[in-house]
Amino acid sequence: MTSYQSHLGDGEGIAEELAESQQSISIAEFFEKNKHMLGFDSEARALVTAVKEAVDNALDATEEAGILPDIYVEIEEAGDYYRLVVEDNGPGITKAQIPKIFGKLLYGSRFHKREQNRGQQGIGISAAVLYSQLTSGKPAKITSRTQGSAEAEYFELIIDTDTNEPEISEEATTSWERPHGTRIELEMEGNMRARQQLHDYIKHTAVVNPHARIEMVEPDEHFKYERATDQLPDETEEIRPHPHGVELGTLIKMLDATDSYSVSGFLQGEFTRVGQKTSDSVIDNFRDRHFGREMRWRPPQSHEDADVASAVEDAVANKGADATAEFASEVADRIQNTERIAHSKVAENVDDVADDIEDEYGTTFGETVRENAVEAAWEQVTAELTSDIYTLVDEATTKRKDDAHVQGLAERIATKFENRTDDSRHRVTHKDLTAYVGKAADDTEEFDDATFGEKARENVVEALWTRMETVPDDVPHVHDIASERDTASELLEAMRETDIISPPTDCLSPISADLVEAGLTKEYDADFYAAATRDASVHGGDPFIVEAGIAYGGDVEDGGKAEVMRFANRVPLVYQRGACATTDVVKGINWRNYGLDQPGGSGIPNGPAVIMVHIASTNVPFTSESKDAVANIPEIEDEIELAIREAARDLKSFLNKRRSMQQRREKENKLATILPEMAEKISRVTGNEPLDIDDTMARIMNNVLVERQRENGSVEVVVENNADTNADIEITDIVTAEPDAVEEGTVVEMDGEWFVKWSPTVGGGETATLSYSLPGDAECSISVDGIEDEKLTVTDQ
Repeated sequence: MTSYQSHLGDGEGIAEELAESQQSISIAEFFEKNKHMLGFDSEARALVTAVKEAVDNALDATEEAGILPDIYVEIEEAGDYYRLVVEDNGPGITKAQIPKIFGKLLYGSRFHKREQNRGQQGIGISAAVLYSQLTSGKPAKITSRTQGSAEAEYFELIIDTDTNEPEISEEATTSWERPHGTRIELEMEGNMRARQQLHDYIKHTAVVNPHARIEMVEPDEHFKYERATDQLPDETEEIRPHPHGVELGTLIKMLDATDSYSVSGFLQGEFTRVGQKTSDSVIDNFRDRHFGREMRWRPPQSHEDADVASAVEDAVANKGADATAEFASEVADRIQNTERIAHSKVAENVDDVADDIEDEYGTTFGETVRENAVEAAWEQVTAELTSDIYTLVDEATTKRKDDAHVQGLAERIATKFENRTDDSRHRVTHKDLTAYVGKAADDTEEFDDATFGEKARENVVEALWTRMETVPDDVPHVHDIASERDTASELLEAMRETDIISPPTDCLSPISADLVEAGLTKEYDADFYAAATRDASVHGGDPFIVEAGIAYGGDVEDGGKAEVMRFANRVPLVYQRGACATTDVVKGINWRNYGLDQPGGSGIPNGPAVIMVHIASTNVPFTSESKDAVANIPEIEDEIELAIREAARDLKSFLNKRRSMQQRREKENKLATILPEMAEKISRVTGNEPLDIDDTMARIMNNVLVERQRENGSVEVVVENNADTNADIEITDIVTAEPDAVEEGTVVEMDGEWFVKWSPTVGGGETATLSYSLPGDAECSISVDGIEDEKLTVTDQ
């Protein structure tokens, strides 16, 4: 079948005609036709997305102003549409900025900032305005009052999609009961089929923002989530990118734009965590890639055939016999007193000695003389290379290698260095060195019937590379590097290889493990809570922190699968769960190791559990503009897994302990059935008084036995620890009369009752006696804390 394009060249002016049909469109017009990309792909989801964008803006605004958030959300039916109202108590928005913030896509202050924020692109709330006008044809109504203003500003506006500019239909000042804040009202097509996702978003927002008070009124229900803390998130500060996360294109762009002339200045001025020492390390690694390292050879000694002094002396002419002899002798001494030496060090020694001789003899050793001396000395140092390489190869390979094979490999590697016609200084990159050794090993295997495996070759390369020395040459200037892609790539590799401390975290505001746990506790009545906050890591030059929390048991719904809550920069992710890195990591963990059921060994575990993951970053890598799922970035996935496992280890300990306590209860219940019958039979046979089975039970179970004894107004509380470990317990005896002679305890009176308190530490197998005096008609009630009920026996006589 002939394609349409195959006929394009048949007529004149076709290309010009096609060119005339090409035109640019505004970003607003693009999203007008692609609103699904922003999360407005259905009426049900559109309502949730609009709420999310408005609430996220409210939280950001209040926190930036240092105000504890009070957010009100209302959804009501308005004929064929739904009316959404979101109010906050933030600092308000200036009159000039209101139309741009709500009526212009890609308008914001955070896109270029490396600082944690819920919004980054300037699309969210303006996208909700765009969807509202597309579906209802009605303008957005915005009221905002800045702190200290007598009146509020009121706007009604839509977005002109042809120009991506706000089109204002009404502008006025008005009174408003809030002293400061912002209110937005939208009418849009929608439905409440996604009511559960809407409720989840509000509840999860309350969990991850425990400092916020959030109220929501919708057609059928009314929710109010009180704040759990008055502690606002830590303020963040903008930072520069980290060297480990920058990509090549970004680096080239930064090199082009910088005012720095030197690489050192560029690194220290454009990146975080790079000081002089780190910059020097990066530059040395860059030198290794750009210039290669210089091989350091063992210099010939005076008793060997090579004579450095004679060679240097022969290379110097017309400098006087004494000056020349001393110069040659000193150069030879310095070289021969070095274990290994590279070409640059030979040159350095020659320059140093030449300077000294010039001062001493008043003669001049010019550049040509010095170069001749360096060349003569270097020829002596490199006169015989094979034996030197043989030693290195022999050390790097196994003792089972035949000497002849090692000798053959050494000779062939030495030949590679000797045949470097382009560089007599024996400089070679790691890549070229690997190729040298590989070719030499291949030839040795072919011609000498030897075997040098991959590991042996790597060991030989490493042995040679570690003996080589970074060259002292000046590196290219910044703009020269920017103009050469390969050179810029070498700099990037050097940056990534250098050990650089993690970026500062003052650009991030993690929730913290304590507040993660507080948020879970506020909204879930569970038996167990655990939380973990990881140290900062880097992706794409942006630092990020992962936090995880787990709630288990209690009133947490046991509906099969555990509940997974996903957050990014304190924002709940309620859609695209299956496309999110967080979900993938949760599924990939073997939860059986942590005490949860997981049919098939993979997937979301079963049980009454809530698994929460929060990613705080200066630039969260979402999979789409709707910001519903986090991309599968290996560095982020690794941190998610480590954070979850850290919290899950505490869950494992809790579940193991609970099982142990259950086993103790079962054992004690069986003993409680058997012991009374045994005691009765023994007392009947022996004619003795019935045995006290409580004491016996405590000793059999290795329990802590707390026994109160009263006689003639004297009270003794005896603590007998039948376990092997210390018992740190809190004992409180509540009595109805004022006690006297209390030993090692405290007394607190409250509402006509006296609380006698002790906090003893009783060693394993030991007993402690606590005493006081009390009138005989007074009543007592003892309680013990600090030890599980299953490990405690309390008796009262």
